[in-house]
Amino acid sequence: MESKESMALLQGQAEIWQHLYGVVDSMALKCAVELRIADIIHSHGGPITLRQIALGIDSPSPHIPYLARIMRLLVRKNIFTEHRHPPDGGETLYGLTQTSRWLLRDAELSLVPMVLMRYHPWQLAPLHYLSHCVKEGGTGFKKAHGCEIWDFASKNPEYNNIVNDAMACTTKIVMAAILDEYKDGLGCVGSLVDVGGGTGGMIAEIVNAYPHIKGINLDLPHVVAIAPERPGVSHVGGDMFDVIPNADAIFMKWVLHNWSDEHCMKILKNCRNAIPKKGGKVIIVDVVLEKESTDLFGETPMALDLCMMAYTAGGKERTELEWKKLLEEAGFGGYKIFKIPTLTSIIEAYPD
Repeated sequence: MESKESMALLQGQAEIWQHLYGVVDSMALKCAVELRIADIIHSHGGPITLRQIALGIDSPSPHIPYLARIMRLLVRKNIFTEHRHPPDGGETLYGLTQTSRWLLRDAELSLVPMVLMRYHPWQLAPLHYLSHCVKEGGTGFKKAHGCEIWDFASKNPEYNNIVNDAMACTTKIVMAAILDEYKDGLGCVGSLVDVGGGTGGMIAEIVNAYPHIKGINLDLPHVVAIAPERPGVSHVGGDMFDVIPNADAIFMKWVLHNWSDEHCMKILKNCRNAIPKKGGKVIIVDVVLEKESTDLFGETPMALDLCMMAYTAGGKERTELEWKKLLEEAGFGGYKIFKIPTLTSIIEAYPD
């Protein structure tokens, strides 16, 4: 009979093996998205055979044995279902799970653009430099690509589109959760500035749900220059580090995690100056990091924090204590955290 120590050592070995080949799980997921496997199954209205999946792949001669091996792993990972013994004695059938429904390209809520961004070689390269970041400081992105992420995006339209598509898909998911769970937080707001709101899609969704709100979309002049007209929304070209338009409330989704504490302090102080001392608030939609989280999203926020380390100069995910310290130093007297059914939380900050 093996000792507890030897069993624990064996368990440790098994976990390292799982980490070693976890990257293959990720590449198999990317493969499924690139081949549009979820879409092919969905187009048939139910589980289908391997040959039917192959017929839907954009290739004159798909390699079915390779496809079978990809599907075997993805079934094991609960991305797809496998019906080994159909009632009619026919071939094995493959179907969708609640997981693969997030891989449908034409679904209202889809994570396909995020998968394509996350596993793109441009996005993976900086993660190979984490040890260099620890030794030397700096960002993995600059070490990998020779410039910071925003400069790279401005010079590379393809990369810029990949990132924008990924951000747009996550915005839809987060906004769905906000509009469903945060009704009381927006109902009493008369005017709202979306800081770093891009072309105004997010503030437009809020105004559509709450027509009484006067929406203001703030972003850099070259960004709002191409923003479409949106009912109830005015576009303002500016810089959040200089001044933020006055409003009852300020809204920021996944903005502050891109910046160092010093940069966040400047942004938050500008937010405080833009809202009323009585009744004003800043609505921050960002991750609240928990070391011992039992949340559905598990360790994802910690992995996201290392991505921020690799991609941005000073960006990070923050614990509640770190948020509290940052808000207090920026002059906010109180805050509340609201959990919503997605990766982020809502942090309301009050000036008094």
